[in-house]
Order: sequence, then C-alpha cells, then structure tokens
Amino acid sequence: MTESLTVRDNRTGVEYDIPITDGTIRAADLGKIKAADPATQEDGPGLAVYDPGFVNTASCRSSVTYIDGDKGVLEYRGYPIEQLAEKSSFLEVSYLLVHGELPTKEQYDAWVHEITYHTFVHENIKEFMEGFRYDAHPMGMLMASVGAMSTFYPDAANISDPENRRLQIIRLIAKMPTLGAWAFRHAQGKPYVYPDNDLSYTGNFLSMLFKMSESKYAPDERIEKALDTLFILHADHEQNASANAVRSVGSTQVDPYSSVSAGVGALFGPLHGGANEAVLRMLRRIGKVENIPAFIAGVKDGNERLMGFGHRVYKNYDPRAKIIKQQALNVFEVTGTNPLLEIAMELEKIALEDEYFVSRKLYPNVDFYSGLIYEALEFPPEMFTVLFAIGRTPGWLSQWLELVQDKEQKIARPKQIYTGERGLDFVPRDVRWA
Repeated sequence: MTESLTVRDNRTGVEYDIPITDGTIRAADLGKIKAADPATQEDGPGLAVYDPGFVNTASCRSSVTYIDGDKGVLEYRGYPIEQLAEKSSFLEVSYLLVHGELPTKEQYDAWVHEITYHTFVHENIKEFMEGFRYDAHPMGMLMASVGAMSTFYPDAANISDPENRRLQIIRLIAKMPTLGAWAFRHAQGKPYVYPDNDLSYTGNFLSMLFKMSESKYAPDERIEKALDTLFILHADHEQNASANAVRSVGSTQVDPYSSVSAGVGALFGPLHGGANEAVLRMLRRIGKVENIPAFIAGVKDGNERLMGFGHRVYKNYDPRAKIIKQQALNVFEVTGTNPLLEIAMELEKIALEDEYFVSRKLYPNVDFYSGLIYEALEFPPEMFTVLFAIGRTPGWLSQWLELVQDKEQKIARPKQIYTGERGLDFVPRDVRWA
C-alpha cells in the first residue's frame, strides 16, 4: 500500500493526496496546492514551506552518514563510529566515505600511496601563504589557500570526468594537512616544514607542525593515534552547516576546491567550528571543582551557559564524546594532565545525574573533551577549527561527489517570503533632496 498524506485546503475546500516516500513529502507536491488571488481571481503561487535553518527540510538523498540522534547512533556508510574509531585509520575511513565501501588491501595500499605522493604543494602556494600578515588567522589562511588551489589545477573544473574527480579528491585530502600545518607555523614565525612521506598521514602532519632541528621527527604513538581518531570522529556529520555549504556551492558545478573552501568558511563560524574553544573558556571561568555547584546553579537560573552539552541532532550522549574522553586520557599520559580535566569530568558527572539536565537531554557532545586534547598538544585556540577542517575534508568531498552524480540535484536556490514594500514610485534626487 502506498503511503500518502491527505491535505485539505480550507481556502478552497479542495483535498490533495500527497505521496510519502522515506518519511518525506516532496515540496513540489505542496507547490500544486494553490488558491485564487482575491485581487485578480487568478491562481496565486503554490504553497511553500517556511523553514529557517532547514531544521525539518531534506535537501538531498545521501548514503554517506546515518545519525539517530535519539539513540546516539552515528554511522559512516553503515559502520558504527565506535568500531571505526577503534579498529580503523583515518585514511581507511576516508576511502570508505569517498568510495562507499571498505578497501581491499591492494586498494588501500594504492590509496595511501597516492595520497602520500600528493602531500607536497606547489612552491607558489607556499609563497602565497607567506604573504599573509604575521597575525593572520589560520582558518582564513586555510580558506584562501584551498580556494587558490583551483587556479593551480584548472582541470578540476571538468567535474563530469570521473578520473578527474578522483584526482582532485586525492589532492585535497593529501594537501589539507600541509596547508593546515603551514598556517600554524606561519603564526609562530617558524619556517614551513615539508612533508615527510616516510611517516603516516597523521604522523606526517605532526612532523610538519612540530619538527624543529632534529633530522627526523618521530611522533609519539599515543598522540598520533589520538589525533587520527579525532580526524575519524570529525570526518562527516550528515548535512551540517559546512556540508550544506559545500553542496550549495557545488550545485553551481564549480570545481571541488571552491566548494571545499566554502566548507572551510562555514566551519570558521563560531556556531559551527568554535564550540570546543567555548568549552575551555567555560572551564577556566569555573576555575576549580569547588566552584561547580555555584556554576550549575547559575546555569539553571539562566545566568551561565553550559558549553559542550546538548546538540541540535543528538538527544542522547554523543557517541563521539565517549571516544574522545578516552583519547584525552591517553594523551595526558604523554603531556601530563590538563588541570581543567578534573573540572570537566566532575561537571560531566553532576550534569548526567541532575534531573534538570537529564530531562532536557543535555548530554556531552564532541566538543566537550576535544579542546582539552588540542590544548594539551599546545595548539592555540585559533588552530582548533583547522584540525576540524582537515578531518572533515573527506566528508565534504563525499558529499560533493554524491551531489555531482545525483541527477535529481539542481542549483541551490531556496524560496523566500518577501516582506518589503511594493509598487513604490521613484522620486528623482533633485526632488527628494529639494
């Protein structure tokens, strides 16, 4: 039996039978519901949906990431995030996201080889980055550099060629750590470090970040694993603001560098990529464990904000938060414990037991512990979103790839509800100003 929704338009008395597919109705079907304009007695525009922020509007069909926010489930291509974080690597997860299936050994080896081969960037890009002011924000540098790469690879505009698309995807995943590390070194006034292709993807990134005078940088395995895990956890998250930006810009059929640059720009915004920094500011303001009860009372009274808890999608414990918490403990074995950790863990314990927060489904999210790891690794707060962007790149590219191959997709062009004046008569300047 075909599922459908029967709608009665009380303006006209006409009933419409609208098919339901995958729990959705098509906006175009609502557009068939029309009523006569009282002034002209002609059919007015069809019914549209007003949905600021697209909180209940599906813009695409996707097989990349599945989220069940009520149950705290996150899956990439059907695989639970917990299994991928424990048993996989970031490059294997990247292959999974881009290709839709796990690689064979031969496929994986070839994938790693190609990405490793493409980690170097053109020397002109290095000169381009060196031209930024000493205090340029790393995310601004990353956004500009990614966009600039489209001028170095003009063939990337040929998005209809599968082999060409594949090459650009490899280039972007390979070069993002190089650009991110150089933005970090630029802010510190240190010379840029070239990729070391003897190291792993994440190990090479750490080398480009922190290598000094030693002839060979050897990353600590626990730190390398923690950062690799964070990349996995950030790799994709359905139709978030930056993925939507990548898809929206990509719908114009522009090259992937321009689309991903738009994703970096969206992630730059504090409401998307800056939440973990807000958590650190909150923990510092609390200061010590003894101050937590007063802080909790302030939250309940509306005088304080509990950062790192709650999520627009998750109404349960964010599955990524549990994994990051364990990785934070592993990192602190190397770096020493961040004094804010004790405050964070006690705050989490109280919030999870307090009916005020439980009833509101305010559980820790991915940002609650990630900032503690980044700070322990001596990243300045402005680098946090750069790390996020590196991890999110394969997800953005998977969303972009899905978009350009989807025959149902059209150029993004949402409707609006016009609220301004109409039919005004223009008065020339000499009359208006007389």
